[in-house]
Amino acid sequence: MKISASIYSDKKRPLKEVIEDLVQHQVELLHVDCNDDLSVFEDIKQIRTWCNLPIDLHIITENPSKYYSLLEENPVEYLTFQFEDLKEPLNIPSTITGKKGLAIITPTDIEVFEAYSSFDFILIMATIPGQSGGKFDTYNFSKIRKFRKLFPDKSIHVDGGVNGEVSFILRNMGVSSSVSGSYLFNAPSIGHALMNLTKREVESEFQLKDFMIPVSESPVIFDNELTLEHVLKTIEKGNLGFCIVLDDHHHFKGLISNADVRKGLLKHIKDLNEINVLELINEHPKHIFENETVFDLLKLIKNCAFPIMYLPVLKKDGKAAGIVTFVNLIKSEL
Repeated sequence: MKISASIYSDKKRPLKEVIEDLVQHQVELLHVDCNDDLSVFEDIKQIRTWCNLPIDLHIITENPSKYYSLLEENPVEYLTFQFEDLKEPLNIPSTITGKKGLAIITPTDIEVFEAYSSFDFILIMATIPGQSGGKFDTYNFSKIRKFRKLFPDKSIHVDGGVNGEVSFILRNMGVSSSVSGSYLFNAPSIGHALMNLTKREVESEFQLKDFMIPVSESPVIFDNELTLEHVLKTIEKGNLGFCIVLDDHHHFKGLISNADVRKGLLKHIKDLNEINVLELINEHPKHIFENETVFDLLKLIKNCAFPIMYLPVLKKDGKAAGIVTFVNLIKSEL
């Protein structure tokens, strides 16, 4: 996940000094907030003379068309317009280069992106746009999951309240870029903050239930409907490489993964009719409880003798709460 540094969050130093510090610490993107202020392009012109880092421009305006000529003259690598403020159609000319994004605030449903499906990414504002130092709203975790399901080929960017722990969770969810402002500049140094935003071990405030894939969105099969065909179709439809097995009361009975199916097929390769689907269930996989923290999660993984690709999340009464997968985190670390 790329870190996009919000350059105006540092109120104490001249802009050039801030940019030079960010360049020295190898920040990947420069996030430029434009609250309906055309003069921001003077800063962009200056930045272009100081470095060649990609510019991530976020414009809040009622009338985007007044920015088009300036964007043609001063192209940026990432261009985002705030959806809620628009008072005219957002018809960006093809002469404006760079990746295009739509920014939405927490109450706005991600389905509004459907009208902008030609854009490259969505920017989810997890706090109030333009205000620095806000707290990440956990509701946005569910919005990220929903967007990923509806628009699997689009990128997700997040702005607001991103600290070390939130950064870990966002990386695990496959977010492409996160904006960091006050957290980055209020740390002892930019380097210290960047280390926290990218490290694998973090202190915890969020619980697993805040960001897991809930059981309602997970591939589930009940133990009274177990057939090989049903198992295969459930795993295929879920597109996660496994299915959760529950009883009629939603108590967790185990997992069936692609690997479990493969082992079952190999065991009975000479006569597949002999396969007993019950034998495919891993009845005692590693698991975690919904009220445990990111720190507890990492501790469990570190103490496990084998790689964990997905981790069932249970309620204290033994019922399934959801699942945490690590495919996106592995991709983000490559």
